Amino acid sequence: MGTGVMIGAGIFALTGQIAELAGTWFPLAFLIAAIIASFSAYSYVKMAQTYPSAGGIAMFLKKAYGKSLMTGACALLMYFSMIINESLVARTFGTYTLQLFNAEQADWLVPALGVGLLVFAFGINLLKNKYIQSFSFFTAFLKIAGLVVLAAGGLWASGLEFESVSATPQQTGVAGFLGAVALGILGYKGFTTITNSGDELKEPEKNVGRAIIISIFTCTVLYVLIALAVGANLSIEEIVKAKDYSLAEASRPAFGQYGLWFTVGFAIIATVSGVIASVFAVSRMLTMLTTMQLVPHRHFKLPGGLQIHTLIYTVAIAIVLTIFFDLSRIASLGAIFYIIMDIGIHWGVFRHLRKDVGAKASILITAIVLDVIVLGAFIWVKIQSDMTVIWASIIGLILVFAGEKFFLKVHEPDEEDPNYNDPQEAQS
Repeated sequence: MGTGVMIGAGIFALTGQIAELAGTWFPLAFLIAAIIASFSAYSYVKMAQTYPSAGGIAMFLKKAYGKSLMTGACALLMYFSMIINESLVARTFGTYTLQLFNAEQADWLVPALGVGLLVFAFGINLLKNKYIQSFSFFTAFLKIAGLVVLAAGGLWASGLEFESVSATPQQTGVAGFLGAVALGILGYKGFTTITNSGDELKEPEKNVGRAIIISIFTCTVLYVLIALAVGANLSIEEIVKAKDYSLAEASRPAFGQYGLWFTVGFAIIATVSGVIASVFAVSRMLTMLTTMQLVPHRHFKLPGGLQIHTLIYTVAIAIVLTIFFDLSRIASLGAIFYIIMDIGIHWGVFRHLRKDVGAKASILITAIVLDVIVLGAFIWVKIQSDMTVIWASIIGLILVFAGEKFFLKVHEPDEEDPNYNDPQEAQS
């Protein structure tokens, strides 16, 4: 299931986005991103081994920083990066679905279909947890099998002639390549959700780490094979032109119309299941932050319990992002927020918990340095190409940190506060 969560549907959009920045080295960008994700995973594995729980990142941050500004702000950055990912997947659903109807010119249909998927995911998440988890478990196997078929079929049909993959970079700068790596990291960040299973696994001290390592390795193989298959069937110019639906475009020369139908059908399954699972996880993360009284909350006389309320807020924010941001900007915002949060995790472990969890300082520092280098290069690329992303990121960071600081200053923790208790439990 961890591999299924990591694969998600972002790979359908990220391949084209990464190729646009990395040029002929875009398969290598996925590999370097996997190496950086592996260093990042070290902190999470060590924390999960020492503090296995269902709390995941929120609990890790609290262990490192206490009930503080850093805990609340970094947890919110993770929360918003996951919502941003939902928007990315929702728009990817719209983009690929339109390939069946040759309606690419009707741009308004992409956000409309994305919003429709988010509303559908909201309805599904009103069902019992066991149905959602069973559905996610089943579709995880479909995602893995589908990517294997796409990669193997694309490579076989091309005769292993890699038209747009080169050992010598062409028109690719260091900053552009590192920017591509930053986006590639989004394809692996799903491993963080595995830490939420710490209180459900047998021997979590061993098995959480094993699950993370196996998932990252599996996804690395699949992503690199997919990148090679796309590069074997399309030129860089063709990949960039169809960057929002590059896998579907790559299936045309390899398999013809039937290949296109298969790719789009598989993309629809992956995006639908990805959004449902993400909404399930993200709304529960916000519920935890609410019960920890790290974020403001009002029931506004909404029906249902606290979980329903956080579900409404999560889907509402995702809908706004889906309507107003395109795929490239959504992915960029997600990468910036996630990497900043990741640095916060590593620094917290290094500064406060290194001895408690038995972590090596050299690996933690390496993870921080790699994150800073990749983030810096990505920001530099966006400064030159799309300042809207930079301004949106700055405004978002200010709102998160300033808002959290203000809330912690004026809010007096109170376990009896009705706004932070589940109204359904109170009624029962």
